[in-house]
Amino acid sequence: MLLLLLGIIVLHVAVLVLLFVSTIVSQWLVSDGLTMDLWQNCSMSSSGSIQHCALSSTNEWLQSVQATMILSIIFSVLSLFLFFCQLFTLTKGGRFYITGIFQILAGLCVMSAASIYTARHPEWHPNSSPSYGFAYILAWVAFPLALLSGVVYVILRKRE
Repeated sequence: MLLLLLGIIVLHVAVLVLLFVSTIVSQWLVSDGLTMDLWQNCSMSSSGSIQHCALSSTNEWLQSVQATMILSIIFSVLSLFLFFCQLFTLTKGGRFYITGIFQILAGLCVMSAASIYTARHPEWHPNSSPSYGFAYILAWVAFPLALLSGVVYVILRKRE
């Protein structure tokens, strides 16, 4: 049982790390000498060092992506906190419903953010054909892992 709890906690922490990295790192779109993320656009010099960074535009869709990514982090952190609280206060045989619901909400928020970004990114930088960066891919990887973690929490029963 201890190994199961440890595995669940490791999965949850991995989801949290993926969510933090995908939200913070400037690699959602990558083009020739240009990297874009949720917060800023950076152009690179020919030597590879960052030359100029500007804040991202104020598009409503980009703000909704920013908000849902932050919400996913908040829901996931809250879910981990609630798991530890329920671990010590839940009665024997009880299920971790609240923890699972918050983790599933975190997964749905990151899915919504990545979906909106996928649909709207051509409007943001229409003059080039950028490719997706690793932070964008990490967001999509965090989505099924968060859902899996949430479903495991809902199924999990507390034992002595």
